[in-house]
Amino acid sequence: MQVKMNGKKHSGTGTFSSDGMRAEILNPFVHKLELDNTYDKIRTAIFTVILLPFRVIVICYLIVTAWFLACIGLYGLSEEDLRSKPMTGWRSKLRFYILSLMKLVVVAAGFHRVKVVGREHIAKGREAPVVVIAPHSSFFDAIAIVCLGAPSVVAKADTARLPFIGQLINYTQPVYVWRDDPNSRQNTIKEIIERATSKEDWPQVLIFPEGTCTNRSCLITFKPGGFYPGVPVQPVVIRYPNAKDTVTWTWEGPGALKLLWLTLTQVHSSCEIEFLPVYYPSEEEKKNPKLYARNVRDVMAHALGIPVLDYTYDDCRLIAKAKQLGIPSAAFIREITELRSQLKLDCTNLEMELINDEGLQSMTRWLDLKQFALRLRRGQVDAPLTRLYDIFLQKPIGMVHFPDYLLTAAFIILQNAPLSQFVYYAFKIFDPIGSGRLDMNTFEQVAARCFGHNPEDAHNVFRHIVGDEKGHLTYEQFIAYAQFKPEFSYLFAQETTQKTKVQ
Repeated sequence: MQVKMNGKKHSGTGTFSSDGMRAEILNPFVHKLELDNTYDKIRTAIFTVILLPFRVIVICYLIVTAWFLACIGLYGLSEEDLRSKPMTGWRSKLRFYILSLMKLVVVAAGFHRVKVVGREHIAKGREAPVVVIAPHSSFFDAIAIVCLGAPSVVAKADTARLPFIGQLINYTQPVYVWRDDPNSRQNTIKEIIERATSKEDWPQVLIFPEGTCTNRSCLITFKPGGFYPGVPVQPVVIRYPNAKDTVTWTWEGPGALKLLWLTLTQVHSSCEIEFLPVYYPSEEEKKNPKLYARNVRDVMAHALGIPVLDYTYDDCRLIAKAKQLGIPSAAFIREITELRSQLKLDCTNLEMELINDEGLQSMTRWLDLKQFALRLRRGQVDAPLTRLYDIFLQKPIGMVHFPDYLLTAAFIILQNAPLSQFVYYAFKIFDPIGSGRLDMNTFEQVAARCFGHNPEDAHNVFRHIVGDEKGHLTYEQFIAYAQFKPEFSYLFAQETTQKTKVQ
């Protein structure tokens, strides 16, 4: 099976949807983008000199002008005023001029072809108080906000502090989500319900129900917060049918500045926004927001021609944590978790038994596929096992370094425990002879995978503790040292934050 994305077909990596049906899709949190031929490199270099400065100047001028108008419109209004009642009078009329400037920003950025499909489905008045947009894949999705007339957005509270853009978002009278606030979910839902059911002339509430950016290869879990009011919603799907995808911003891939640079150096970029028919919930869906969210997601996925997959924002947090530490194959943590479940490894304690096995050090550390299967006590090589092997495969060598797999499995199993406990098992996994001591080169491997240290940092820590590059370091020595170093304080912090459920 192949999945159509951005007008191109992509072969999948073999993750699975929640109903057990095979969904050949890319890891939704990974995006690869490189200038892979001489023509693209030369063209980008030329347009960086000729086109980019002009566009940046024009965009900055328009945004600053819009920001200035927003400051005027917001003058004298407190945060409580913005949340308690919709703007009226001259402040409301000023929205038209700000919106016109932002439409010019879209054009100046090279999006000359913003195609709007399904205008006949656009909800009128209070017919659909909530607008649901997916897939969410980029900061360029703000184009949809502009095209929809700047409805009230549900956004991270951090966006309010963005220079210039923060005031423009404030002018939409947004519903801010405080992800670190344990009461954020309830407060957000309450505010959405109040606006959606209010008799006042509030703008529509716009949500990106996925809650984080993906590569548009699938629709991940919809957070049901916007579906709690039980009111009709306007589903809107967004596409970027460009030959080169320079807009997708995921957890693993190009950064925001690189994407902005590559997009602004394209002659033109295309965006397509499609309004689907207003979705009217059944009585069962009104009582069950999660069911409502799943059914709307299914409708939108069908319109996009892509599968659904039950990935969440919490998966992103785990991926980010793994990536920060340097865990092997960090970007695939969610898929590894799912594959372990399919192989029933999560129902056993096999990996931890292997780590605690005193004979681990005498076992071969570099494995081919058959050896990998035997090590995990699999009688046959099936598709999930092959995919798990491929994730850890060191292509230049053509084999898997088994300690890397064990370390990642331990990270997943111990994800809610203090990191110091995880480090204890890392010492055991990489101990070459089972002596309980690591030399400097072996500690370098542990430090790279558990602390994100480069070789120089790892060597400095080793020398501070041992005093001799030719000495050996035990786990107890390292912990005794780390307890008094602020840079290692995170190792001893208990995971107290409960998993974010729905916002």
